[in-house]
Amino acid sequence: MATRWGLCGAGKISHDFSVAMKTLPPGDHQIAVIASRSIDRAKDFARKHGIPKAYGSYEELANDPEIDIVYLGVLHTEHWRVGMLFLKAGKNVLCEKPFAMNSREVKDLVATAKENNVFLMEAIWSRCFPVYAEVRRLLAEEAVGDVKLVKAYFGSPQLNIPRSVQKELGGGALLDIGVYCLQFVLMVFNGERPESIQATGVLLDSGVDGSVVVTMKFSRKRMALCAFSIAARLPNDAVIAGTKGSIKVLGPMHCPTKLVVNDKETEYPLPEPCLPLNFTNSTGLRYEAAEVRQCLLKGLKESPRMPLADSVLLTEIMDEIRKQVGVVFSQDSQ
Repeated sequence: MATRWGLCGAGKISHDFSVAMKTLPPGDHQIAVIASRSIDRAKDFARKHGIPKAYGSYEELANDPEIDIVYLGVLHTEHWRVGMLFLKAGKNVLCEKPFAMNSREVKDLVATAKENNVFLMEAIWSRCFPVYAEVRRLLAEEAVGDVKLVKAYFGSPQLNIPRSVQKELGGGALLDIGVYCLQFVLMVFNGERPESIQATGVLLDSGVDGSVVVTMKFSRKRMALCAFSIAARLPNDAVIAGTKGSIKVLGPMHCPTKLVVNDKETEYPLPEPCLPLNFTNSTGLRYEAAEVRQCLLKGLKESPRMPLADSVLLTEIMDEIRKQVGVVFSQDSQ
């Protein structure tokens, strides 16, 4: 039986997700429904992507018994509210990153998923890429000895994009792209909580972070360095330095196709899209969809690639970084 997906939100990421799905076997995945707050947008999207059903409200999707999993691709300021709607309706959910606006909202989502015995995953698609699988394999066999330092950079000029800069839309470098650097560090250090976090950054006039540098200290004298910016372009790569060599994930580190291990480069090509994409390497969203299907077939309630404990820790770290840099959202006082 094909996994029947319901898409929530008819924006750019849902477009790319639909295009990526077309690269997977149709017997495994079917997008059965698209839901938007505008029925016209939903119908346009359905026509463009060949989706049989279109809804003009999220509630209709929540009440559709035919759906196996909901892909939540709305603005992250809405993730908590809309996520709760689906989880309480007993729906499995793959929620776009960042999971929510702060760790209180994330813990709420996680608790509600457990109460309703449903699958929940933060859509950190990076974790499902073949390059990341190979990094995990190399670390497990200690291919570069003891890891001493991890470095991850991500900078993309986005000052002209309203959702990146406006506070009420959950803007800032941290929540949009910094999350990728931090999740990489947590993957390398097996979801361990850092012993200390030091963050410094500069704010935009809107009060969100434009550029941030974070250093973290972990047990056994290990360190991590992350730099991310929506004001400037950075190398967008990640390096794991150990006592016997290094692993380099070439840019874009959040959706990579090239890996360099001790100067030996390997490429993991992506399939070609059938329609133009909004974001880099978006056909790689197929790996995340395939991971979700495998989890559902096994009856799992979370993904071992991106466990809920990692998502909670990730958001707690982001809360601490925001506190140090001075970014406060309205959701923090609720």
